[in-house]
Amino acid sequence: MRPTNNAMRSRTGLMAALFVLLAAPIAAAKSPAGEVPVKLDDGWSVATPASAGLNPASLNGLPGAIARGDFPKTTSVLIVRDEKLVYERYFGDGGRDVLNDTRSATKSITSLAVGMAINSGAIASPKAPALAWLGDKRPFANDTPAKDAITIEDLLTMSSALDCNDDDDNSPGNEDKMHPQHEWTRWAVDLPTVKGYERDQAGLGPWRYCTTGAFLLGQIVQRAVREPVDRYIDRRLLAPLGITKREWPHSPSGEAMTGGGLRLRSRDLAKIAWMLADDGRWKARRVVQKSWIDAALAIHRKAYADTNYGYLFWQRNYATACGQISGWYMAGNGGNAIVVLRDIKTAVIVTRSNYNTRGMHQQTIALLEKYVLPSLPCARPSTAGDARPQ
Repeated sequence: MRPTNNAMRSRTGLMAALFVLLAAPIAAAKSPAGEVPVKLDDGWSVATPASAGLNPASLNGLPGAIARGDFPKTTSVLIVRDEKLVYERYFGDGGRDVLNDTRSATKSITSLAVGMAINSGAIASPKAPALAWLGDKRPFANDTPAKDAITIEDLLTMSSALDCNDDDDNSPGNEDKMHPQHEWTRWAVDLPTVKGYERDQAGLGPWRYCTTGAFLLGQIVQRAVREPVDRYIDRRLLAPLGITKREWPHSPSGEAMTGGGLRLRSRDLAKIAWMLADDGRWKARRVVQKSWIDAALAIHRKAYADTNYGYLFWQRNYATACGQISGWYMAGNGGNAIVVLRDIKTAVIVTRSNYNTRGMHQQTIALLEKYVLPSLPCARPSTAGDARPQ
């Protein structure tokens, strides 16, 4: 905290300002991880970490590590255990009412929208032809049999025949080439396909990170449910979770961006994460079918060396004092990670805005493995509602 100009003009004011500066570390030390998060009228039950079985010792070191710059531009860390919000801290530009731009974490929300559309019968199955829903854009440029054969599952697993690779600046379908376009759907369906594209024994092609595919899924859902996809997600997913504040990005022509950039508050991201950890339920209400959660959080492709891919969700094994534990997560540029630990009924939210920097995701992994995961008990909570109706 900086002293004001008026305080600097008087001895009394200067002493008061110095007291504030000197007291700041003490105040931080008196804000231990054992605090209970604020109880608000937003649906969250709250508890202290200790009452939920956590050991707060490692959590107590997290604010200092962030202050040192170990994890640049971290804005929030939240932990949910057995339906309760047990840890909530904000840093830097973060805050309880800040709408976080978690970038590509939106892709996982698109997966849930696809699952809801399939469950309602609007889309037949993950094996359904994807571009059949985009007939209003025919004829397509660069049309090939491989393009016509693209399935919903191909787009969900980032293994379609589209020549689209965000890790390659020269890829025709690189996301950065989409943003300047007036109509993103037109541009996307006209992309060329990969020469020599082949499916493996699982029926899927090579994995390539492709935001365009997640965007196209949103447009497919929109046509299948006959409702703008952002309104559909608002109504079917966000509203049942009590999420009322959000900001959707759109293309210049008004298409909702379902490949990244949906802005949400940290406590609302935690609701989505806990709903996933609780097999698609929120407050005992079914939001997403468990069968889709199981399908989305299943390994379908190998992504990078230490990560796997489901249906627009990532998977990795985290190191803990209890050994390796599988975590599924929504990830976004900047180091954002919304982590679901289904085996121990826990969810962790880390929001960061360290965009376009080398090592940002590795920093978040280190934050989790050094400060958050050591606090967690190895066993599932004894009150986990596994006996509730599916």
